[in-house]
Amino acid sequence: MRGRIRGDMKTQSIKCDYCGGQAELTSSAEVYGGKYYGMIYLCRPCWAYVGCHPGTKNPLGRVANAELRDWKKRAHVAFDWLWKSGRMGRNEAYRYLSDKLDIAPEKCHIGMFDVEQCKIVVTTCGGVE
Repeated sequence: MRGRIRGDMKTQSIKCDYCGGQAELTSSAEVYGGKYYGMIYLCRPCWAYVGCHPGTKNPLGRVANAELRDWKKRAHVAFDWLWKSGRMGRNEAYRYLSDKLDIAPEKCHIGMFDVEQCKIVVTTCGGVE
């Protein structure tokens, strides 16, 4: 993960890759119209954010702006089709994708990808842009 968690349990934050500000741990209700889906790290100056693994303060990936969030959704649709269609198993699909992106399998997580990597996922996995 690019940003690092800092601070004590009350003031944890991640440095924002976009504006350099601090994405602070807060309720997802701030960005989802009052509906709570768990905790997120939110950079209020530029509105980039990332969700947390359920029941933890561990981010699901990197802080993302609207463009990156859109491309991550597209990448997940394309990638999930690859393994949910039965073409290959999930682990096999991740190995395939890590080969295509030339990254180690343990670093092959859409939550960590940038826009360009997400575009490659969409193209490689047969998704439609």
